[in-house]
Amino acid sequence: MASTFASLCSLLLIVSSVLVSSYFGVSEAQPSVPVVKGLSWSFYDSSCPKLDSIVRKQLKKVFKEDIGQAAGLLRLHFHDCFVQGCDGSVLLDGSASGPSEQQAPPNLSLRAKAFQIINDLREIVHSKCGRVVSCADLTALAARDAVFLSGGPGYEVPLGRKDGLNFATRNETLANLPAPTSNTTKLLTDLAKKNLDATDVVALSGGHTIGLGHCTSFTGRLYPTQDASMDKTFANDLKQVCPAADTNATTALDIRSPDTFDNKYYVDLMNRQGLFTSDQDLYTDKRTRDIVTSFAVNQTLFFEKFVHSMIKMGQLSVLTGSKGEIRANCSMRNSDNANYLSSVVEEDEESLSEF
Repeated sequence: MASTFASLCSLLLIVSSVLVSSYFGVSEAQPSVPVVKGLSWSFYDSSCPKLDSIVRKQLKKVFKEDIGQAAGLLRLHFHDCFVQGCDGSVLLDGSASGPSEQQAPPNLSLRAKAFQIINDLREIVHSKCGRVVSCADLTALAARDAVFLSGGPGYEVPLGRKDGLNFATRNETLANLPAPTSNTTKLLTDLAKKNLDATDVVALSGGHTIGLGHCTSFTGRLYPTQDASMDKTFANDLKQVCPAADTNATTALDIRSPDTFDNKYYVDLMNRQGLFTSDQDLYTDKRTRDIVTSFAVNQTLFFEKFVHSMIKMGQLSVLTGSKGEIRANCSMRNSDNANYLSSVVEEDEESLSEF
């Protein structure tokens, strides 16, 4: 009888997995995502054929010293793309025209090291290939490798983005980056404007399987009263880390495997252990609950949908062709870069001397 019951349970799990896979259109192949005009899967095959290996080799060194930087790079790509498109504008320092996107409240917690890593990559790549690869593309590649090198899926990204010439204002940044206090309705409404659907929202939220959350982003769920959707033991543990609402401290976004890119984030949500309101409400809300469950029980499904959504997001409002530029320094526009301008003058003088 016991063996019959066990066999029945196994059969039900198999059937469930098949149904979930059919519902979401799971495939072993690379997801078929339309590529916007100007981007290409083989953009640098001629101009910088070893680009992928150069980036991955450098990031392996970085993550060997501190795997926590993977989350910082992934978040940097999100914050770049959601505001004004994937144009590297988040990398720009402020100027006489005003404070940069980095000074807007949602970006104050971006890791300073992440910006340095991107500029280091730019220096290495440009030294080997010349100034042909944009900082926006390097940010996309760094996010891709951050996922893969922390245990997640490997995938290709279409390339050919140009770097933006301007950064967004504080208000534009605030309007385009959903706060951790957002509920599912807010997330679905805001991201629908970027052509991202409910599955995209849940899949992209899975980026919280790595990284840290600041107390001030979730203590509203602890004080003055505890959020009813939060597990009590989990809440008590968080109160040890954040004894007051304004405590300056951090804790893991995913308590089960904080440095590994996997599907445990969704298991957290099913156990009422999501850190932010924007996380836990994905399981509370009936519109997204089944998607959360499907990812919690099927990591392969999560990986496939995450890749699909990342490639989709990575093409938001990109600049290509004659639009934008390829920065000589990721933190400043070429027109503000004295070293770049002097090098251009020298090149022009050398060209004239050849006549």
